[in-house]
This record gives sequence, structure tokens and C-alpha cells, in this order.
Amino acid sequence: MILAERRLGSRPMSEIGGSPMWSVSERVHARRAERDLPVDPFTAGVFVATMTAQIDEFAERGHPWSEIVNESVIEAVDSLLPYMHARNVAHMVDNCSRTARLGTRRWGPRFQSAYEQIAYPAAENPADAALLDAFDTHPVHKALASAAKLRPSVDISVA
Repeated sequence: MILAERRLGSRPMSEIGGSPMWSVSERVHARRAERDLPVDPFTAGVFVATMTAQIDEFAERGHPWSEIVNESVIEAVDSLLPYMHARNVAHMVDNCSRTARLGTRRWGPRFQSAYEQIAYPAAENPADAALLDAFDTHPVHKALASAAKLRPSVDISVA
């Protein structure tokens, strides 16, 4: 906060704790049972595998764990997924920056092809024990545990 205030000069950062977006946590927690959706194991596995691949890519390029955890996991789970659930993926993409829209339209079909041609056929074979062990012992778990200790318990409402 102090460094941010120095960078902004005479414009201090505002407090967000009392803002409507951050103050709906109690109501959102109370409604969780209403939105108890079934989880498809295969879809969840593909999601986690994709997220882990992104984490590995950032780690190999030398990004710090705090950035990796925030960009690859926390923002996706806390912000992106609830937003897409409330608004749908197309609404999110159409209201993003031009770069994000172009990137989605470019990479979306490539991801779909990769899933259909690589992930789905691979799922027909028994799980690779070495891959499962690599996931279980992945260093991101420690980074996420550290980040979880620092984060307040807050749900963001998407109205």
C-alpha cells in the first residue's frame, strides 16, 4: 500500500473492503447450496491438467510463484469462473479487450482440437502413475497453501 501510494503520488489507493462487490460474502455463502452443481470428473481433470500446464509454462519461464498462483489459479477460480457461470463464456469473451477476443478465437479451436485428439483418447488408457505423482508433489501446492493463509475469505458477487 505504501509503495502504491508513492507511485500514485498524491492519489492514495481507496479502501475496497466496504464496497458492494466485497461486502456480499455472507449472502453469497448462504446461497451456495442453491448453486450446487454436479462436477464431471473428466471435465474437472482436463481443467486441472490445463491449469497445471499453464503453471509449468510460467515456472519454466522464471515467473515468481506468487504471480503464478495469482494469475493461473486464484483469478481463474475466484473471478473468472463465477463470472462465466453468471454470464456465460461468450459474454465474457465479447466484453474483453480486442486482444483477448482475437486470442480466444485463435486459441479456442486449437485447444478443442488438442483435447479431442490428445486428451480424450489418452483418457481411455489407465492413468500414468508418474504423472499422478508429479501432480501430487508439484511445488504449486505449497505456493497455494501459502497464498491461502494470506487471503481473506471473500466471495465476489456477479449480479
